[in-house]
Amino acid sequence: MSTAPRPAFLKGHGTENDFVIVPDLDGSLGLSAEAVARICDRRAGIGGDGLIRVVRSSAHPEARGMADEAEWFMDYRNSDGSIAEMCGNGVRVFARYLQRAGLVEAGDLAVATRAGLRHVHIAKDAGNTGGTAGTPDRLGAITVVMGKALLPEPGPEGPITVTVGEHSWPARHVNMGNPHAVAFVDDLGQAGDLFAAPAVHPASAYPHGTNVEFVVDRGPRHVAMRVHERGSGETRSCGTGACAVMVAAARRDGADPAVTGRPVTYTVDVPGGRLVISERPDGTVEMSGPAVIVAEGELDPSWLDTALG
Repeated sequence: MSTAPRPAFLKGHGTENDFVIVPDLDGSLGLSAEAVARICDRRAGIGGDGLIRVVRSSAHPEARGMADEAEWFMDYRNSDGSIAEMCGNGVRVFARYLQRAGLVEAGDLAVATRAGLRHVHIAKDAGNTGGTAGTPDRLGAITVVMGKALLPEPGPEGPITVTVGEHSWPARHVNMGNPHAVAFVDDLGQAGDLFAAPAVHPASAYPHGTNVEFVVDRGPRHVAMRVHERGSGETRSCGTGACAVMVAAARRDGADPAVTGRPVTYTVDVPGGRLVISERPDGTVEMSGPAVIVAEGELDPSWLDTALG
């Protein structure tokens, strides 16, 4: 019988954007892109839209410079093993794990990411909804300060367009620490199956690829979206994408808090639930939504050795 250590894992989701969480507090576990892709495989592995490795900032070379401000670093990987700068739903799930593990309490904390520091607020358990304290239906929402959106102007090659099949739409380039192309459509079905990445022109606007959001209106300051996440395909939710959609919708609707001095809030429906996104007059974007841990277990050492090989 193998006596090799059994690395722990958990499974969690934020509005059904699901992740494998691997606690590696001292940064001793190496995970290749191939290993991450296998772990995230929904048939041959555990399955997830991405993998979150939980590491002390002081133990990770990309986060040591933030260690004085944030004890914990979110090492986020897409389901194909590629490295991503940020994941909005992932940050909430990351914070929920830290709370569950007793590493932080409800309240404020800073999280180090490849897109910089993200400030998080974990609300205390919600009011009496008929559940038991600490169960998913009573866990308070988690709010993430997502930073400021950047809206690059079109380059010399012209405006951005997104194409699926015979349909093309103008798109807004929004950067939330990672890139997004936001297209407003008449019907979310026009986005197709989203198994493959939609065509985005000009490609030079996104040299490392992009997330693509398709958006329809549901009511005043209320939209719904579908998303193709770079490196993962269509997911049930995308936190940074919802923020990009909110900012693009606000500008389309003539709302700019930097001009009016008043915050703007939109409700953004995703296939996996609902997020509430606000933009402050200083340009800071905040996202609030649920985060749930649904399972935990151990990775089999022999299987993991094969995956790591």
